[in-house]
Amino acid sequence: MRVRQLGVIEDLSLVLGPGMTALTGETGAGKTLVVEAVGLLVGGRSDGMLVRPGAAEAVVEGRFVLTAPDGGAGDDAEASEVVLCRVVPADGRSRCYIDGRMATVSALAAQGECLVDLHGQHAHQSLFSVAAQRGALDTYAGAGADRTRRDAARDKLRGVEEAMAAVGGTAADREREVQLLDYQLAEIEAAQLTGPDEEASLAAEEDALAQAVAHRAAASAAYEGIFGEEQVLDRLGEVVGTLGNHQPLADIHERLRGLAAELADAGSELRSKAENLEEDPKRLAEVTTRRAQLRDLRRKYGAPGADLAPVLAFRDRAQARVAELRDHEGMAARLAEERSAALAGLREASEQLGEARRHAAAGLSQAVESELRRLAMPRAQFQVRVAGERDLAGERDLAGERDLAGEDVTFLLAANPGEPLLPLSRVASGGELARAMLALRLVLVGAAAGQGGGGPTTLVFDEVDAGVGGEAAVAVGRALAALAERYQVIVVTHLPQVAACANAQVAVTKDERDGRSAAVARPVTGEQRVIELSRMMSGQPDSRTARRHAEELLRSAH
Repeated sequence: MRVRQLGVIEDLSLVLGPGMTALTGETGAGKTLVVEAVGLLVGGRSDGMLVRPGAAEAVVEGRFVLTAPDGGAGDDAEASEVVLCRVVPADGRSRCYIDGRMATVSALAAQGECLVDLHGQHAHQSLFSVAAQRGALDTYAGAGADRTRRDAARDKLRGVEEAMAAVGGTAADREREVQLLDYQLAEIEAAQLTGPDEEASLAAEEDALAQAVAHRAAASAAYEGIFGEEQVLDRLGEVVGTLGNHQPLADIHERLRGLAAELADAGSELRSKAENLEEDPKRLAEVTTRRAQLRDLRRKYGAPGADLAPVLAFRDRAQARVAELRDHEGMAARLAEERSAALAGLREASEQLGEARRHAAAGLSQAVESELRRLAMPRAQFQVRVAGERDLAGERDLAGERDLAGEDVTFLLAANPGEPLLPLSRVASGGELARAMLALRLVLVGAAAGQGGGGPTTLVFDEVDAGVGGEAAVAVGRALAALAERYQVIVVTHLPQVAACANAQVAVTKDERDGRSAAVARPVTGEQRVIELSRMMSGQPDSRTARRHAEELLRSAH
């Protein structure tokens, strides 16, 4: 990845390998900007304020090596990688590129969803809402919690209810509507429309009648030009005769012969037209009156233009509506039956969705508790509570529908023995909440992999271990390292216990260049990594004691 002119980053290049990479450094060094750059690269929201002061634009480029189903890179190098680019100007809209070709932000985001899963340091707050917790449960449940069938059943019921409302009202209301429609239909029928193109035909006829004298004069003049004193046709005939016995010119001779025949036909037709074009004031008045009548119909029941198809379509709809209103009782009965069937379909689909969610809730609860034990919370309890059933019969009961489908989902946590299960939003300890959220993410990522969804192979965690320390920090590091056995994991962390578990470590620092700060990212290995871990532990990278502890931490982590 290469990042230029983004915040404190002037020009930064990183090659991130497989396994787990830890990004470390002092607060404000630019670690989170690296995550911000990844977010921009995969379609995140851009902001001109991110551009480095004095620069015209920020540029983020990334080359992703795709993995084959067996976990190795594909044999075809061109097919096994994708290159993304995002350009964010200080003013104006950002530009996106996929493999060097311009693309939309939505296309970049769609590509990014297949490559990277971002977990920001404040992402746990989004999981406080019922909608987010319901989405997490559905992700764990997979295809079993597909909402498509329930949503289709809900739309069908809504459509039937709208149809019932359309044929409802009092008898007096229906009678008034029938009378209005009868009047409109009578007006259309009285016009005796011959078809959708009638007005276009009348327009041509009106022009011929209104300009009969001018049309006749033009036809006569053209006829005289062909057969008159100039003898155009005769002169063309002489030209044809001149070429008759010249074989190299035979093709031109044939073309001129055809042209002479066409000219003769056109002259005859001009003469006929001139003789038949006569003034007919009576017919002209009839056509003008008829066109005015058709324009009035289009204004009332159609649309602008000369096409009468909208008027005819209105007539057909009005006839169908009158039939419905006059058969109100029969229509109401049929719609009542359709509503009952739609309600039953919604109930069945909601029950199936709710059952899938309740079944998945138990599995998700157990899986998160298992991860919490690995994260040094051995006695923690995690429960996914799904709304209980309620009857959905008779009148439509939206609340009942929500309960049947298990729409109301709540994640509960009791971090210690003897504590009551509380909603996540009421958990007091930030460290316990952070570990609960990390456990949840680990479970969901594993579930997505188990379902063969072909999800992202790169996971980015931005300080998700905030508020964690001591033994819990070691457990978090080991959990992320275990995750890195299946994914590329990039972790922004301040915890040496987590950084020590990484396969690689990148230290982000701020250097001064020409009187301005600029972020620099350097991979640290060997002694340099020990020094960086020492700084993270004690703030004193030169401390011998801190270095011994760092070396011990690395040995125990690997």
